[in-house]
Amino acid sequence: MTTDNVRFETLAVHAAEPRPAHGRSVVFPIYQGTVYEIEPGAGVDYLRYSNTPTQNYLQEKLAALEGAEAAVATASGMAAISTALRSILAAGDRIIVAGNIYGGTHALLAEESRRSGWGVDFVDAADPAAWAAALTAETKAVYVESITNPLIRVGDLTGLAAFAREHGLTSIIDNTFPTPMLFRPHTIGYDLVCHSATKALNGHSDLVAGVVTGSTERIEQVRHHLTLFGGSIDPHAAFLLSRGIKTLAVRVKAQGENAFALARFLEGHSAIAEVHYPGLESHPDHARASELFSGFGSMLAFRPVGGLEAAERLLKALQIPYSAASLGGVESLVTRPAISSHAKLTAEERAAVGIPDDLIRFSTGIEAAEDLIEDFGRALGE
Repeated sequence: MTTDNVRFETLAVHAAEPRPAHGRSVVFPIYQGTVYEIEPGAGVDYLRYSNTPTQNYLQEKLAALEGAEAAVATASGMAAISTALRSILAAGDRIIVAGNIYGGTHALLAEESRRSGWGVDFVDAADPAAWAAALTAETKAVYVESITNPLIRVGDLTGLAAFAREHGLTSIIDNTFPTPMLFRPHTIGYDLVCHSATKALNGHSDLVAGVVTGSTERIEQVRHHLTLFGGSIDPHAAFLLSRGIKTLAVRVKAQGENAFALARFLEGHSAIAEVHYPGLESHPDHARASELFSGFGSMLAFRPVGGLEAAERLLKALQIPYSAASLGGVESLVTRPAISSHAKLTAEERAAVGIPDDLIRFSTGIEAAEDLIEDFGRALGE
């Protein structure tokens, strides 16, 4: 069937599915082989080159989800981000990085600034004057997260993409939190879109993978660096990821509804000092998120009254969510970023980007919202 002009829910299920199906199987098979017979004029099909049948099938589906010409799947989200950056930056180049980003990405940029000579300029994602002040002749790219991890902020994404185009910079965005179900950055001008597919794209906390989407030309540059560094996805992980994607729409919808209900509950609770969720009218980026996204996602963050001691008590008292890192799965997960996603940053670095030790990040699953709220009520001492 053609997937032109179908809605996202249908696209997630049917994009890239061959008709007729391989061997009449409705489910695309795993091609576990690493090397394939050479066809004259067609190049070499080899697993590390990310061009074997299972990889190609997954990559076509991923490109369709983001509305891109092409995609390349990687062995992890960090493999996606690092190869995307390496496809653009050389020694002496600079990159403008907007917002409070994931700790692993922050650590990567800090390491590469020392080893590879990249210059990194961190700016406020909502302040165009800061972008202009950071611009130099050596600036080659801008990097932003569509929703920041873990403070759940939404920058001026449209303005930043336009700024990059105006100055001939490559724009890169990590779209892991909203997923293409809620936001497609290519539609507002971003050149490369990255995901940790470990998270919501897969949705079942049972694999590690990443993806970069963009134009065919740009993705070939990313694929070149991915081949050199050996970060290609293996066939079994590709199979599991393609399976997870088929339920993406229903999972994201259910998780978003749960997250909104829980955020409203926490916002009104006397034991909670502050809640970060863009679906709340009190959130500083609510208007921007409402304009950009078709939903507000499954991620929220909050701080309890009573500081770190209260945060640790709450984590121990909750019964439904697992106290674990990662996010986007069908099960709810709760963690303190200071000891998980941003543990590689020093206390001073965390303080500089506004991540206190008592900040709690919650990844909302597909459990009943009423049960999640009751669990928090018990844990907070109601």
